[in-house]
Amino acid sequence: MKAPALVAAALGNTLRSKLRTALTVLAIVIGGFTLTATSGLSAGISQTVDDMVAGYGEEEQLFVMNASAMGMGEDAGPGPQEYDPDSGGQTSEFGQEMLTEEDIEFIEGIDGVTNVDPIFFVSPDFLETSDGEQYQLNDMGIPANGPTMDLVAGELPEREAMEVTVPDTWLTLFDDGEDHQNIDPEAALGETVEIGISNMAYEQESVEAEIVGVSTQNLAGSGGAPMPSHALNDQLYEIQTSGSGVDQPDAFIQAMADVDNLDANLDQVTGELQDAGLVGLTLEDQLGIIQGVIDAIAWVLYGFALIALLAASFGIVNTLLMSVQERTREIGLMKALGMSSGKVFGLFSLEAVVIGIFGSIIGVVSGLVVGFIADGILTGSEGPLGDVGGLTLFALDPMALGVITAVILLIAFVAGTLPAARAARKDPIEALRYE
Repeated sequence: MKAPALVAAALGNTLRSKLRTALTVLAIVIGGFTLTATSGLSAGISQTVDDMVAGYGEEEQLFVMNASAMGMGEDAGPGPQEYDPDSGGQTSEFGQEMLTEEDIEFIEGIDGVTNVDPIFFVSPDFLETSDGEQYQLNDMGIPANGPTMDLVAGELPEREAMEVTVPDTWLTLFDDGEDHQNIDPEAALGETVEIGISNMAYEQESVEAEIVGVSTQNLAGSGGAPMPSHALNDQLYEIQTSGSGVDQPDAFIQAMADVDNLDANLDQVTGELQDAGLVGLTLEDQLGIIQGVIDAIAWVLYGFALIALLAASFGIVNTLLMSVQERTREIGLMKALGMSSGKVFGLFSLEAVVIGIFGSIIGVVSGLVVGFIADGILTGSEGPLGDVGGLTLFALDPMALGVITAVILLIAFVAGTLPAARAARKDPIEALRYE
């Protein structure tokens, strides 16, 4: 029996008991579906992270923070930490330890660092629109967030200009119509606002700024609050620390360090920062935290899918063992007519592979269909994740799909070897006598 005839016979034999085959295939479909959905989820989040990193541009920068603020200091751990009166550090209103002027000078002195941009922490009180209405400003972004932001209109604030971006959830403040649905983000561009902030004596002052961009909150959490330019942020900080009659030492929530040839100097620069109790993160490092969480979830789902495929393999063994039992006389006849044990083994192994092919095709295709539909629904404009800018939940990964299909076929083949070996060992005379 030639190979094409062997394949045709395997296909026909598989379809003899349609219900039994269908139930076995269903178990494989569940595993294939889960593997496909999981790989698509992982690929979607990876694509989102890659897009955000690509949007960062050509600048080679590190986000530098105090290691203790990241929970990475030598004494970091659960419970209260010992107070060091010689540290000279300050904390933000959220308890985050700040960088000092000495820290900034140290960063500037590291070989390979060409420029350091310290970022002040400010906590404004309100934002006032051109019609005099004031709105509480519970949160304010920092200029360092600029590279990670996803803009739906306009551009990022220029460094030395008194400019600000606002999130798309604030667009209703700049819409004169009664219907606030589908507001054009361009409507807010060019608007002038006043940002009010209290000094150390609890006296309020305000600074005028122009809206130059509209952002949408993305997966990294950036873009969900107004973000000032460096000049505006510095002006607000100057007001915030005035009024006490006592000079306040400057403190910075973080610093942006430009590094010459970042890829080559990354280990050396981050090593020196670590020795000084600081931590330097690239944008990819920061977004990698999100990627790490998704990867951990993906591996758990991969585990469940493999368990499902393991259960399906026992179904294949059971199906083919029953088939061998039912076709004992047929096997004896084939051998009596000159079919070798190797071809008998190949026939039953092919039947197992055919079951795997059916299961993998249905599982992978259904996983892709459900994945893309779910992505469209969840991340669409009306979906629960529609406000998360630049988010892709599900993406096609051809290499992963190829691996999934190969794994399913391998499992099916291995599962079919036991029944196939049993069939190949049948004695033709004894098989023909079987009732």
